[in-house]
Amino acid sequence: MKIKSASPTDIALTAIAPAIWGSTYLVTTEFLPHGYPLTVAMLRALPAGIILLLIVRQLPQGVWWLRSFILGALNFSFFWAMLFVSAYRLPGGVAATVGAIQPLIVVVLARLLIGTAIRPLAIVAGFVGIVGVGLLVLTPSAALDPIGIMAGLAGAVSMAFGTVLTRHWAPPVSSLTFTAWQLTAGGLLLLPIALLLEPTLPAPTLANVLGMAWLGLIGAAFTYLLWFRGLSKLEPAAVASLGFLSPLVATLLGWGVLGQNLSPVQLIGMVAVLASVWLGQRAQMARRPVAPLAAAAVSP
Repeated sequence: MKIKSASPTDIALTAIAPAIWGSTYLVTTEFLPHGYPLTVAMLRALPAGIILLLIVRQLPQGVWWLRSFILGALNFSFFWAMLFVSAYRLPGGVAATVGAIQPLIVVVLARLLIGTAIRPLAIVAGFVGIVGVGLLVLTPSAALDPIGIMAGLAGAVSMAFGTVLTRHWAPPVSSLTFTAWQLTAGGLLLLPIALLLEPTLPAPTLANVLGMAWLGLIGAAFTYLLWFRGLSKLEPAAVASLGFLSPLVATLLGWGVLGQNLSPVQLIGMVAVLASVWLGQRAQMARRPVAPLAAAAVSP
């Protein structure tokens, strides 16, 4: 059977998600209280998940209870906890560069778990993306906090597993329902941990409320709806490569909103990131030849 080429519309819609995620570091540092990574992650997931559940009015059935909690942990609970730990302990550039290894991890996991071919162009795209992100966001004064580095790597591995398993366990429901299940499960898993390990949040300011509303409703519910939709239509490595857009948008927001300088090296990094995204999509668009019927019948 011939592999269907990726639709430009599907790629564009999926790319909106990591572009919006590029605002996470800005919102975290400028709008949220510092020192509450688990609580912030929980408040980002659980309210958004409950709102979506009230909209879809459908709960998981059978094995999808377990799968929803596994994916909720990988895509939200553990990943976001590590993301916020990394964001609090590292400069945004270092955190973004560490997380940029995720597309390469997805390529390997997709091969191991669902048998997706490893295309050399996808590997090249991954390395070009890492170099581009490094040029884009790293500075000579960037601090390398060991805990922040380990948190960033752990988060990248977690979401890589979540990305591949989301494609592998194709749900029998809409992307909206699937997003509701995972967000709610992820938030519920974080709730007791946040209550046990972190102090009570101070009275929220208007900035805190606006920041959490953005991260929860737009940066979680809306973006993950697009992300999971993309995973149902595109190969995991193609989706993961779009993640390089996140640090690019973060850098542009730092320049446009915070008045940060944009150096020639960063401009080169932007070009490299865009080239990486293009290469990543080209790698997945390569069509395999149509297999003979007899061969297809015995293929695993």
